Amino acid sequence: VQLQASGGGLVQAGGSLRLSCAASGNIFTINRMGWYRQTPGNKRELVAMITSGGGTDYLESVKGRFIISRDNAKNTVLLQMNSLKPEDTAVYYCTAEGVIEKGDWDLYDYWGQGTQVTVSS
Repeated sequence: VQLQASGGGLVQAGGSLRLSCAASGNIFTINRMGWYRQTPGNKRELVAMITSGGGTDYLESVKGRFIISRDNAKNTVLLQMNSLKPEDTAVYYCTAEGVIEKGDWDLYDYWGQGTQVTVSS
């Protein structure tokens, strides 16, 4: 299973960006898809997560500004980031958690490559 993320870039404070991530491979179902972010010297933190049933969880500081959505049929997850702030600057990583592959009932977690988001003040 591979995750391909895209959509990062440079934006001014108050602007918007949309991150997308597509999972491909021998996938039967993905329980949770989401986004983490990391800045130099800090631990990776959960930004937003969405379950296959549509349940969501957000980092407190992004509530009301970021919206996560997914397309279960296409195994894609989107993160719409609005009202961006300089403190949102980080490398963003998409993740697929609780992946069940066809013919295998174990659960696996996968990470995509990071995409840089830079918000200038």
